[in-house]
Amino acid sequence: MENEKRYLIVGLGNAEQQYAGTRHNYGFEVANAVAKAFKAEFKSDRLAYVARASFKGRELVILMPTTYMNLSGKAVKHWLAAENVSVDHCLVIYDDIDLPLGIFKMKPKGGGGTHNGIGNIIETLERTDIPRMRCGIGKDYAQGYQVDYVLSRFSSEELKLVEPCIERAVSAVKSFVTVGMSMTMNQFNTKESERAKELAAKNQSDNE
Repeated sequence: MENEKRYLIVGLGNAEQQYAGTRHNYGFEVANAVAKAFKAEFKSDRLAYVARASFKGRELVILMPTTYMNLSGKAVKHWLAAENVSVDHCLVIYDDIDLPLGIFKMKPKGGGGTHNGIGNIIETLERTDIPRMRCGIGKDYAQGYQVDYVLSRFSSEELKLVEPCIERAVSAVKSFVTVGMSMTMNQFNTKESERAKELAAKNQSDNE
């Protein structure tokens, strides 16, 4: 029987040290920030690093899969079953080149796009109605250089946008586990869209 008070918060990334701090590890950065907010510590467990926290009567199991990114579904499937968590209580957090840097969006379902991690989770669970948080990294790269871009680290200037975004993302995770996806989307997505317009206007004026 599924535990209605338990939530699985999954940050996607690559566990090897050489990928630490890269754009493709944005999900790990948010998961780390969530754990830090609750003073929870990660421990190495089956297929993942796992931290546990409590918040307003809810139990959070915070996960950073240690499989390769394109095998993330194996870890998510295992921990959903092990913790008796329903898919609608699972939030997958990952980087997205189709959103501008410094912006995130909540979404209750959808395809995998170009992201191998969420794509593999959809394939493994055989469903697309998986709540997710897409964290924008932008697409400031020349044609053919996407892999190099997502595996590069944020510049100091970019971190000025990324770090506040991670703080807002932590607030959105807290909202998700307390009031659900619909209300969280209403509260956060509109503000993030407004922020995206402000950033676009600022970039345009800077380039003129």
